[in-house]
Amino acid sequence: MLDPTSLIQERLRQNRWGLLGGQGCVLGFDIGSYGLRAALVDLSRHTFHAMHREPANESPQELVGGAIDLGNELMAAHGVTSAHLVRVGAGFGGPVDVRHGIVLLSPHAPGWERYPLREALENAFGASCVVDNDANLIALAEATFGIGRDTQHMVYIHLSTGVGAGLVLDGRLYHGATTTAGEIGHAVIGPVDPTRPGEPPKTLEEHVSIKGLLSRAAELGFHTNLLSDIFSDHPVGRQVVAEAIDVLAVRIAQIVALIDPQMVVIGGVVARNGGEEFINAIRERMHTYIGKAVERPVQVVSAILGADSVAIGAVALALESMRD
Repeated sequence: MLDPTSLIQERLRQNRWGLLGGQGCVLGFDIGSYGLRAALVDLSRHTFHAMHREPANESPQELVGGAIDLGNELMAAHGVTSAHLVRVGAGFGGPVDVRHGIVLLSPHAPGWERYPLREALENAFGASCVVDNDANLIALAEATFGIGRDTQHMVYIHLSTGVGAGLVLDGRLYHGATTTAGEIGHAVIGPVDPTRPGEPPKTLEEHVSIKGLLSRAAELGFHTNLLSDIFSDHPVGRQVVAEAIDVLAVRIAQIVALIDPQMVVIGGVVARNGGEEFINAIRERMHTYIGKAVERPVQVVSAILGADSVAIGAVALALESMRD
């Protein structure tokens, strides 16, 4: 992955974020998606800095407390006080009530149910805070600072321990009627299998998440806990990857027909393990499933902002809120 600093600093110099867009500082957090990460931008100096650490525990109190400590450490390292902050943004790896800044639950750890994340960060830093889930924020990060910075209509697909998506339409993050737009991982990909009438159809996440890929390999007799083995030359690994490419190509073709984006960006640890060969294969296969009436060039590319992308997206969300 490239160093995103120059991309972010170039975009900051454009100052397109309302009356407050040229002054003060914005702090962004990733709470648990890629460890604990904080990003800081100075809107007058057009600078970007980031810092991270691995949490020892995933309880809400320790993760949020660790994020607050990390944010204070990052600000102190660059001579920023809470009086300089104009906004705080935060991303979480699970469903979020965006309107109220509340974490609904964590798919990985108990205790997050209805957790008031926005309130905790506002109390800690004395600045207005906005909160969203990690896939949405990576989408906004890539659309604002990354590979999609010259697009107005972009879809991001996240392939990791879970599967999700974020939509940036008309240059703005799209949340839908109940703020859950993009949860494609929880939608099934086909009807009930007649050979397995007692089993419900699998979701996209059950097919192409890390666990889904490893489980499919085990069904075919290849037992491994390493995602890198799936993307090796092992014949079962090649079959699992081919199936994943086909499933994703169908889904993306449907998204293209429905949303009409300029670009589809794919990221997450599964995409990083598969590399450009995996992304290119999805793009080529996708065209098989697009009807002639809607067929047109659509870029299908890899995400470029790397492990800080959620924190960068939290910054982008905070900047976006300053235009409203």
